[in-house]
Amino acid sequence: MAAKLVTLFFLLHFLPLKSYCSTQQSWIKAGYYYSGSETVISDINSKLFTHLLCAFAYINSSNYHLSINSSTEQKFSTFTNTVKLKNPLVTTLLSVWVGREDSPIFFSMINESSFRNSFIQSSIETARFYGFHGIDLCGVLPSKSSDMINLDTLLNEWRIAVASEAKNSSKSELLLVMSGYYLPTLDSASYPIESMMKNLDWVHVKAYDYHVPRIDNFTYTHAALYDPMNGANTNSGIKEWKRGGFLLSKLVLGLPYHGYAWTLLDPNNNAMGAPAIGPAVTADGSMGYKFIKSYLRSFPSEAAPVYNATYVVNFCTIGPTWINYDDVEAVKAKVSYAKQSGLLGFNVFQVGNDDNWVLSRAVVYMILVLENKLPSGEQSLISSNQYYQALFIVIFLRPAHVHILRILLRHSN
Repeated sequence: MAAKLVTLFFLLHFLPLKSYCSTQQSWIKAGYYYSGSETVISDINSKLFTHLLCAFAYINSSNYHLSINSSTEQKFSTFTNTVKLKNPLVTTLLSVWVGREDSPIFFSMINESSFRNSFIQSSIETARFYGFHGIDLCGVLPSKSSDMINLDTLLNEWRIAVASEAKNSSKSELLLVMSGYYLPTLDSASYPIESMMKNLDWVHVKAYDYHVPRIDNFTYTHAALYDPMNGANTNSGIKEWKRGGFLLSKLVLGLPYHGYAWTLLDPNNNAMGAPAIGPAVTADGSMGYKFIKSYLRSFPSEAAPVYNATYVVNFCTIGPTWINYDDVEAVKAKVSYAKQSGLLGFNVFQVGNDDNWVLSRAVVYMILVLENKLPSGEQSLISSNQYYQALFIVIFLRPAHVHILRILLRHSN
């Protein structure tokens, strides 16, 4: 069966089809790679993504040029070429961190025209030098009115500079994207919506970390899609972006490949919202999906993970430890929500946290089902290994070829 699928791939991949349109808008399947992680770049299954973001570069406080830590510089220099070995079509972006402790530098930079120009030119030069196809601005939160006016100006000047550089160099224009808070407004301060829509290729919404154990002394969901109790949730955030006038077709949904562990005040009271006394397992309670699955496997008689379809989250209690995270059921539901809501795609944080690509494969499969490229019932026609081989092939098939693959699957059963 596997040999037939491989043969089919080569036959179909090179068959000419007049009805195929290469300019067709495809859904964004993006993911962050954190350069400070232990994940080896060559281990990234880039076939599962259309875009990969390498994080993070930083802004130098003395000249406002981009800087990359010497300890990770080698990873940035090889990133694009390495991920393209498995997927020559993948697009890479350089992610610039400007959040939390680095936000004063960022807001100082955008306050002065000459500083903005230094940053803009340096960002373009750095992205080109390392072979990236775009730039991501990560960590900007809605702030006071003057800061948002300056952000508006930065985005306008940045887009003009990117277009000019592409024209003068005869290269493709760099993508400009930005991560956004799950709400477009925070403490009465709002993002410059019109400028973001005009100048950015998309905004990926940080739809996670709503509740974390180092801040909240009770257990709760950190990435709920819905919340009947009107707590922080992704659906309400997306509605606010729409209400603010932002096109949903330029929003990308953030998917967390991590969760959090709380220490229960009373192990016998382990419901959602139960009193807690701080993080568990790690210093801040954060746990990558791979670590969570490994941790749960180490308690086979105690761990009984539960999927909550109301909030669209998973959680598990082991003794005094309460863990909230997204498993396969949750990520598939969120991708379905994004598709049906008219969003542009999804963006994972971070790819290295996946466990043997279980979440990423589930997400891509769900997209194929939603796009009617591989009906959900057909997964049962082939074994698990053959299914994933077929899945990878279908990712690269032209739409008109998919029907032929279905016929082969049925007749090989």
